[in-house]
Amino acid sequence: MTNAPSDLETKVAASGDPAALHAELMNAFEEFRAANDARLAELESRASDPVTEEKLARISDALDAQQKRLDELALKAARPALAHPPEAASAQAGEHKAAFETYMRRGDAAQLLRIEEKALSSGSGPDGGYLAHDELESTVTRMLSEASPVRAVASVRRISAGTYRKPFATSRPASGWVSETAARPQTDTPALAELTFPAMELYAMPAATQTLLDDAAVDIGQWLAGEIIDAFAAQETDAFINGDGATRPRGLLGVPTVDEASWSWGSLGWIKTGADGALPATNASDPLVDLVYALKSGYRQNATWMMNRRTQAEIRKLKDAEGNYIWQPAASAQARPTLMGFSVTEVEQMPDMATGAHAIAFGDFRRGYLVVDRTGVRVLRDPYSAKPYVLFYTTRRVGGGVQDFDAIKLLKFAA
Repeated sequence: MTNAPSDLETKVAASGDPAALHAELMNAFEEFRAANDARLAELESRASDPVTEEKLARISDALDAQQKRLDELALKAARPALAHPPEAASAQAGEHKAAFETYMRRGDAAQLLRIEEKALSSGSGPDGGYLAHDELESTVTRMLSEASPVRAVASVRRISAGTYRKPFATSRPASGWVSETAARPQTDTPALAELTFPAMELYAMPAATQTLLDDAAVDIGQWLAGEIIDAFAAQETDAFINGDGATRPRGLLGVPTVDEASWSWGSLGWIKTGADGALPATNASDPLVDLVYALKSGYRQNATWMMNRRTQAEIRKLKDAEGNYIWQPAASAQARPTLMGFSVTEVEQMPDMATGAHAIAFGDFRRGYLVVDRTGVRVLRDPYSAKPYVLFYTTRRVGGGVQDFDAIKLLKFAA
């Protein structure tokens, strides 16, 4: 007997066993296929039933929820153990952590100021705040990696400067074949240009009561990380997709885009669906096939789809010429769902299917997009602006941008 959609939703929330969740996901997909087949049959007979449409939508939502829960469990299982630092470094880290706790709870910055002066920190002081200890910074970075779907598939690099510069060749060096004894003429050197990835300032300002700060049982570092991580993750992901490069990182859709037939370095190429705001009425999966083969074979080996939940719900209904669904649930509890054999990354900040929208991206995002994190999380304690609450103005520096314009292609929903 199959589960009703409401039963599936209950089990999504209740179960924490990856194997059980995956089994429920597969059962839900079987129900989804049956409901969608019924919907297609009704469409063919021109007798569409609203009840079938509603049931299909509910099962689709349950599939999304189960996959999200599976992804969370897989990330937790893959979390590396914290390395044990050398004894001297551990003592120094403990001193910094204790000083930071004192500053957070009572506003006494004397110990932190001495530590930062010894470390020759360039931005310390009451105006700029104080650097959080390494354990808190590592916690924030780890939690962001788990919460941000773009970070999960992109390249991430830590830097200590304000801007990361990456050279690239705009032309290949001259080469050729010669015989064993022939002269080797001097070849031209490649022309080089530079991509820059400035680290922009991202902030959050959680508030705490003095009672919370006075409670010795509360881990202030964990509390702060938990308060800021959702705000940081949402802002980061939106910037990595839609950022304009002015006050936040330049996003995937913030660079110029052109028809793939006219593609050149510095822009992302797109393929049109052939229908405004939708997939074509017949052979709806053909634009997806065209998008896959618009990408060079060297990039397709590690390619991933990127789209939001609503777009994925529409793609999930498509079949190939043999009647097989082109979207498939994850093959195991640790895997992602696939579309035409390539994994799918769900990013809510991707645009919906609409006229002219680039609602689907496909490519090797590890080679195509770079995220840069500047070392350091800075905290400024403010007990005055929102009495009786204490505000903690927390900042970190993050940058990003496309680093290989040939590694990512877009699907444009236009005629």
